[in-house]
Amino acid sequence: MIAFVSGRVAAAGPDAAVIDVHGVGLSVQCTPATLAGLRVGEEARVPTSMVVREDSLTLFGFADDDERSVFELLQTASGVGPRLALAMLAVHSPDALRRAVAAEDVASLTKVPGIGKKGAQRIVLELKDRLGGPVGAAGDAPAQVRAEPWREQVQNGLINLGWSARDADAAVDAVAADLDGETPPVAVLLKAALKRLSK
Repeated sequence: MIAFVSGRVAAAGPDAAVIDVHGVGLSVQCTPATLAGLRVGEEARVPTSMVVREDSLTLFGFADDDERSVFELLQTASGVGPRLALAMLAVHSPDALRRAVAAEDVASLTKVPGIGKKGAQRIVLELKDRLGGPVGAAGDAPAQVRAEPWREQVQNGLINLGWSARDADAAVDAVAADLDGETPPVAVLLKAALKRLSK
C-alpha cells in the first residue's frame, strides 16, 4: 500500500499528474480540484490510494487524508468502483457527500455522472452508517456541489496544461458567461474551456 507520494510535479493533465519520486515518475489519477493545487516544477505531497487489478496497478491521489478516506469508504458500496468514487469527489467535497448521504439527498448524488436514482438510493442505504457526519466547519450546511472555487481550479488546470495565464483567464470568463444557473463539475468546465482555446 502506497499511502502518499512526495516529490516534484513533473507533469499535470486534465485527470492525472506525474510525480517524480527520486527519478521515478509515478502517474497519479486525481480530481480536478486536487490537480488545481499542483504546480509543475514544484514539490508536492499527495495522499494516495493504490487500486490493484489483475492487469493494472493504479494510484489515485487526493487533496488530503480525509478525501482519501472517503474515496476508500465509497468503494465499500456495491457498484462503486474507484473511477466512480473519484467522480463523486470531483463533484462533491467529502463533507458534501457525508451530508448528502446522511440526509438521503438522492438528487445531489445523481449529479455525479454515472449515478442514477437507484444507484444513489443504494449508496445512501449502504453508506449511511459508514460515512459519518461532516467533519468540516459547515456541518449544518446543505449538500452542495463544489462550485465557488471552480474558476481558480479551471484556470490552474489550463496553466498546468501549458496555456498562458491571459488565455486561461479569457477561456474561464467565456465559460462563465455561458453558465445558466447550476454550475457543472470542474472536469466539465475544464473541457469547455479547452474547447474554447482550441477554436
